Amino acid sequence: MAVDAASTAYLLVCTALVQLMTPGLAFFYGGLVRSTSVLTMMMQSFVSMGVASILWYIVGFSLCFGEPAGVFGNPATYAGMRGVNVNEPLMRQGAAFVDGIPGLLFAAYQGMFAVITPALMTGAFADRFRFKPYLIFICVWLVVVYAPWCHWVWGGGWLAEWGVWDFAGGIVVHITAGFSALASLVVVGKRPADTED
Repeated sequence: MAVDAASTAYLLVCTALVQLMTPGLAFFYGGLVRSTSVLTMMMQSFVSMGVASILWYIVGFSLCFGEPAGVFGNPATYAGMRGVNVNEPLMRQGAAFVDGIPGLLFAAYQGMFAVITPALMTGAFADRFRFKPYLIFICVWLVVVYAPWCHWVWGGGWLAEWGVWDFAGGIVVHITAGFSALASLVVVGKRPADTED
């Protein structure tokens, strides 16, 4: 139940690398759209970093990794990062939930995936979302879609109990982002006619 220095150093590097993915994604998506939409695409990715991080700190981490309470984790377990320590492993129900690394580092690492997942969807609905609806969409999406799937797979929910393993985020990140992007296209419809052609 002690913190391992090598594991902590490794996860610090991994957290930094995952955090760099979102700005990289912003530049990638910015290069795929017409010149009038570059700033919008990049802003959507960078805003995802801020909004998702705040939501993650307040209640997102608890919804994903809190004590099981139905579809979600209990929102009160780690609300506001209560009980998440910088020099002790993450504890849940009196036992170490993740051993060998500090709880706060685990929360930061998982938070980086919560940040990039909504940003992955922005490429699908480029030129179709205004800024305010986009903010509302990612807040609601993180709570309604991301948090349950994260809890089910990584937080000890029913899929984890069935033996489902998701080491690289294929289920929690890519499948949820992909299907959510497709569903959002059904709602927002076709891209406005391009007047540059």
